Parts: sequence; structure tokens; C-alpha cells
Amino acid sequence: MSTKKDIKVCINPHFDAVSLWIGSFGGEDSPCDISRGVHGAKRGVPRLLDLFNRFNIPVTWGVTGHSMESFPKAAEMICDAVATRGHEIGIHGYCHENPIAMTRQQEADVLDRTISTVEKISGKKPQGYMAPWWELSPNTVELLFERGINYDSSLMEDDYHPYYCRVGDSWTKINYNGDAADWMKPWKPGKAVDLVEIPASWHLDDAPPFLFVKASANSAGWLTGRQLGEIWQDQFDWVYRHHDYAVIPICCHPDACGINPHGLMMLERLITHMQNHEGVSFVTMQEVADDFRKRAPFGSKIEVGPESGLHEACY
Repeated sequence: MSTKKDIKVCINPHFDAVSLWIGSFGGEDSPCDISRGVHGAKRGVPRLLDLFNRFNIPVTWGVTGHSMESFPKAAEMICDAVATRGHEIGIHGYCHENPIAMTRQQEADVLDRTISTVEKISGKKPQGYMAPWWELSPNTVELLFERGINYDSSLMEDDYHPYYCRVGDSWTKINYNGDAADWMKPWKPGKAVDLVEIPASWHLDDAPPFLFVKASANSAGWLTGRQLGEIWQDQFDWVYRHHDYAVIPICCHPDACGINPHGLMMLERLITHMQNHEGVSFVTMQEVADDFRKRAPFGSKIEVGPESGLHEACY
């Protein structure tokens, strides 16, 4: 008798809007790029919300503080979905700042301002974090843990299974001006902390294939919905075939799928395909984190794996 499937799909829209162009994509001096951010808030947010409502699925919104304060009507719509549709709000920086570029104090100030902004507008303290750029600084995990954040979704050590974050990982950069012996040292893991990591994946993000960025030499933006849908469906089908338990994190943007009909149509086809499989559920990232802690309590020195469900860590 086959094991019952438990495949959890987490759709994670990032509400970036204008902050994306100010904080990351070199559009801070371009009225045209800023207007593209407004377009994401004005049209992308309601279109995505309508799609999720029609399929009756909860999602986890990663929001910037800047977007929530700049676009109160869109923020209100997201908060209403939290209250009535089971959606969740996580934090995604204030102005889509790159954590690596900030001092520890700057990063702490950004986290505190964004947490308080979301709590003030939504009435709930956010429990999750999605790093802008999907970059963590050496300070990020400690700062999140200190603030009682429950989970992160930015790292890529795994693909379809959560794990616990660590602090203090160490590695040696190459310095070609020095002796080779100085850099020939292994990577060493740090100490695990009770902060669940729900892995992120660039291959499950709609921004690289759908979003044209003038300042990026390798910018795309012209992939068809059917091409991206084929990639995402193949990922789902492979996971469903090989795993009994897995988490599929899908990142989308009001600025990408949300404003492009070919992206919205792709999401409709993909969600329908997934819902036609037994043992597939659409859940928030907080639900995934809670479930993971039950499967692999912190300190138990085990990880959740694809076959037996639990296995020893590889380090």
C-alpha cells in the first residue's frame, strides 16, 4: 500500500511595488520605473487576490513596509484577505533594501520599522521573513531570532523540505594575492537556532522570467506563460512522483504575474493541475513551519527528508 501523499504548496506573493525600483533595480531616478511599481500595486494586487479567492486558497504575502504605507487601499485588500480568507503577511524589508549592504544597526532598524508597520496596519505581528534580494547578512538570523520571528524563506540549502537556520557558518574567501594554503579550508556549519527555514528557489520565482529590468544585463521579461508553466508543472510533477511529503514554495509578484494576463492564465492552469492531485494542499508558510516543528522538534538533530520522512543531517 502506498504512503499517503502530503504535498504542501505555499504561494508567496511579494508586494514590492515602488520599493522594488527604489531598493533594488536601479529605477529610483526613473519616473517610468516608479510608475511600473505603482502599476503592480494598482492592478497586480487585486488581480492576484481575485485569482486566489476564486480558487479558495490561502497564500503568504511578503510585504515591504514601504508598499503597505504607500498604497493603503492595496494594503487594506491584503489585510481583508488575511481576516476572511486565511491569508498571512510576512515581512520583506522596508524599501527592498539589500541586507548585505546594510550595517547591523541599519538592518535592525529596517526590521523594527517593518514589523511595527505591518502590525499597526494588519493588527497582527508578522511571523515570517522573506529577505529582499533573497540575501541574508551575517546578522540576519540573529536579528530575526531576537525579534521572535518564527520562520524565514530566503535560503537555498534545501529545495522541498524545511530545516532549521544556523548562525555562525564559516567559510574562507579566495585571495589570489596570498598563499593558496590560506584559502584551502572547508566550509563549517554554525549552531542551529529555533528559526525554521522554508527554502526559496529562483526557479520557482516569476520575476526573473517575467520582469524586464533596464539596469540588468541579463534581464528577461518575454517568457511566455506556457513556458514558465511548463517549468513549474514539471517541478510539481517530479516532486509528486518522488516525494510523499514535500513543500513547494512558489514566489510570484503583483509586478510580474499580477499585471500580465499570460502570467495569470499560467497560474490558473497550474493551480487547477495541482488541485487535481490527491494529497495536495495549499497552505501558508506559518502552517508549514508549525507542521515542521511537529515532525522534527528543534534540538532533535534530525531533518525532514523525502523518503523515510526523517534522516540525519549531512554535517
